[in-house]
Formats: sequence, C-alpha cells, structure tokens
Amino acid sequence: MAPATWPRRPVVSAEVLKIFACSLLVLMENNFSVRAMNQLLKEEIVKRPAETMKLAIPAGIYTLQNNLLYVALSNLDAATYQVTYQLKILTTALFSVSMLGRRLGLYQWLSLLILMAGVTLVQWPTESEGDSEQKILSAGSQFVGLMAVLMACVSSGFAGVYFEKILKGTKQSVWVRNIQLGLFGFVFGLVGMLVYDGQRVKQSGIFQGYNTITCTVVVLQALGGLVIAVVIKYADNILKGFATSLSIITSALISYFLLEDFNPTSIFFLGSMLVIAATFLYGYECKPPSSSTIKV
Repeated sequence: MAPATWPRRPVVSAEVLKIFACSLLVLMENNFSVRAMNQLLKEEIVKRPAETMKLAIPAGIYTLQNNLLYVALSNLDAATYQVTYQLKILTTALFSVSMLGRRLGLYQWLSLLILMAGVTLVQWPTESEGDSEQKILSAGSQFVGLMAVLMACVSSGFAGVYFEKILKGTKQSVWVRNIQLGLFGFVFGLVGMLVYDGQRVKQSGIFQGYNTITCTVVVLQALGGLVIAVVIKYADNILKGFATSLSIITSALISYFLLEDFNPTSIFFLGSMLVIAATFLYGYECKPPSSSTIKV
C-alpha cells in the first residue's frame, strides 16, 4: 500500500472513536439521560448550523495539513524537514497574538526560539537513519517540499488558534465541540479514504491489515485529540507546544529505559536541555512589562 493512502483508514477510525468517546462524556454530563443528551446534541449541532459549520474550517485545514506534510516528506531530507517544521511553534505564537490579543514578553519570544532549537535537536535523525533515507532531490523538488512544509506550519498555527478561539468564545461543552470537529474530520477523512484507497476498502474492508498495534495507535490518537482539546480550552496552544515537546523527550526516555530500542546521542541531550530551559524561561516574568512586551 502506498504511504500516501494507508494512514487514512486509521484516521477515520480515530475520528469515529473520538465521536463515540465524546458522546459518552456528554451522556455523563447529562446524568446518563439518553433523552437529555439527544436533545442537547440536536439543539447544539442540528439547530445551530452556523456554529457547527465553524468547525469545518479547522477540520478541513487539518486534512490539508496532513497532505502537505506528506508532500514535504516526499521532497525534503529528514534534517531539513525537522528544522523547517518547527516553525509551527512561531506561527502558533504569532496567530495567538494577532487573533486572540495575547501579549508575549521578550523572555517568552526568546523561550519559543530556544524551544524550536531544542525540539529540532531532539528529533534530529541519527547517522544510520540519515544513511538509510538518502534521496536524490532536485532543486525544484526541494522547493516544492519547502513550500509545502511552510504552508503546513502556517495552517497548523492558524487551525490550532482558530479552534482555541472557538472553544474559549462559547459556553458549549468542550465535548460537544469535539463531536462537531470529529464529524467534519470523519467526513473529510472518509472522502480522502474513498478517493485514494476506495478499491482496497471495497475488496478487503476498512479494517484490512489492522492488528493490536494498529488498534492501540487508533485509541491513543483519539484520546490524544481529546486531551489536546482540553489543554487548548483551559490553557492555550503555546503551552500545548511545550507539553508536546516535553512528551517527545519522555517518550524517548521510556524507549531507552523500558523498551531498550533507543540510544540517545549528545545532540539529543543538548536538545533536551534546551527544551527544559525554554520551559522554565517561558514562565519567567520580566518586571518592566512596558519594555518586554511585544505587540504584533
């Protein structure tokens, strides 16, 4: 199966699981009354189409972003991809300032730059990975890949902040909003799956090739989406970026100590130190706000 098509089926499955999990949470919020839950969903989703359609924008952008990242990976070497894709940290901050009116001080901007460098080093490909992924890339191909990853960074920042604005600008339950987002994500994912992998699905079904690992990844992807929504609702996208960066380091350490399938390098340790330093620096408040606050 081509790399461009195989991830679409698990993505669709994850969206269905996410909708199911959010429905259960809405049911709990309504004291396990199916009638009350149905009434709430009808009022919030069916009878308020304008509010529901707002979630089509981030869902569509996320779908576009996934395709852009595939184009970028196909036309860039691993190192260039890792460096440029971390620009999403800055685009998220810029959209947070412009769309939400958030103010970031000098130390916060500096910490974001350090975080970018740290995540890049943490995810820097090893020599063996670099040797196995050697590709002959033309200048035109590299330009296409670079444009794709830059567009993915911009779309990632915009979609995340747009979703945050919706979550924080409404009294609707975060689970109801996730159901709305999941519905559009399911539709977009289903269309992509049928277009690119429709013949295989007709022949062998949507669960062709699923195993325990695949099911685990689907569950983790669905739960991860819910956790991210809660973080965005009660914190913000910038803090989510720090949490994601720290989780990368945690995953690597678990792989080293428990799974014994990862050998950390000096570059990894340097990147980890930069991520940790950036995390502490971001929370540092500069005393003279007038001189440390940057407005965009």
